[in-house]
Amino acid sequence: KTARKAFIVRNSGFGTSKMKAFLAVFVAAIALSSAFGEVYFDEKFDGDWSSRWVQSSFKGKDQGKLAHTAGKYFYDANDKGIQTSEDNRWYTTSAEFPEFSNEGKTLVIQYSIKFEEKHDCGGAYLKVMPKGIDQKNFNGETVYNIMFGPDICGYSTSRIHAIFNYNGKNLEKKEEVKLSYSDKDSFTHFYTLIVKPDNTYEILVDGQSRASGKLENDWDFLEPKEIDDPEDHKPADWVDEAEIDDPEDTKPEGYDDIPAEIADPDAAQPEDWDEESDGEWEAPMIPNPEYKGPWAPRRIPNPEYKGVWAPKKIANPNYKEDSELYKYESFGFAGIEIWQVNHGTVYDNILITDDVAVAEAARAKGDEIRAAEKKMKDAEEAAKKAETEEDEEEDDDEEDEPAGHDEL
Repeated sequence: KTARKAFIVRNSGFGTSKMKAFLAVFVAAIALSSAFGEVYFDEKFDGDWSSRWVQSSFKGKDQGKLAHTAGKYFYDANDKGIQTSEDNRWYTTSAEFPEFSNEGKTLVIQYSIKFEEKHDCGGAYLKVMPKGIDQKNFNGETVYNIMFGPDICGYSTSRIHAIFNYNGKNLEKKEEVKLSYSDKDSFTHFYTLIVKPDNTYEILVDGQSRASGKLENDWDFLEPKEIDDPEDHKPADWVDEAEIDDPEDTKPEGYDDIPAEIADPDAAQPEDWDEESDGEWEAPMIPNPEYKGPWAPRRIPNPEYKGVWAPKKIANPNYKEDSELYKYESFGFAGIEIWQVNHGTVYDNILITDDVAVAEAARAKGDEIRAAEKKMKDAEEAAKKAETEEDEEEDDDEEDEPAGHDEL
């Protein structure tokens, strides 16, 4: 396979430890691809995972530490991922894999995320980049091919990013894919992006489709096929009013004589009113129920109205069809480059393949994993509740004990 040959040639000059780390990824890829399609990257954060990932030094002291853990709630204590461990920190790390192109192939990017702590603000997405990045200097300006995954910040941001780099521009999906309430719970969720050679895509969470369609329709890859004709102008006699006054409607006789306010007929002079000192009593004024405001003729549809004017459309001379929107010549790195206000996010099960079936198999136990995690969390909360109730009972008992008497 092309990816395998590229891997061997490119890494022939590596040091022993780094070569072993790459060989671990390579052997895993071969094992999976022999049974299914091609697996370019399969990271479960087992073994000597830290030798496969390079932490960027770009953020200096603002760089957070990643913990190797299964988390507080888990299906298998030995199945560990990497977890953000500090609040208000950047997390910037990347791993290299054998270079490949997705030309003529389906591309599947999948990984799992678990928000174990309350997550008010922070990214949890993944970047997949071309060959040649400087891992030690990896940062927000580093060129990537695709950025995919959840992002949360307050009420304004709660979405699944799907950003494609096209001709040097990072294109966000025109219509947001919103995160559901359950996506943001404390359990493991699998995020999947599928991009096919027919320029279609699908975004899934836990195997359930959240968005799908054509790349050209849902991202601004290309200029529009048609544009307004710059030579077309609105006719001088174009009627813009959709409604007009009804010429047959006339003001009722005496309409203008109706006062806006009248004396309150239910008001009565107070018994202690003294006309000599208080003056002549007058009833307070109240709105006149018969008054309907200034008269205006009723409105009727304008028979001359032809609708909102718009220039006619013509073919866009700058539109150029591209049948390979899906394609990237080079993939070579996966990276995490995020800012988190709240720590506790666990990344795991990062998979890049050309076979949808491989991704389906990788997330097959998702329901079991979430059920086990929920069981652990429920047990923890039940224990805390029982402890709190026990403490409250002890406090009540102490309050009920009779006070002691001093001996005389």
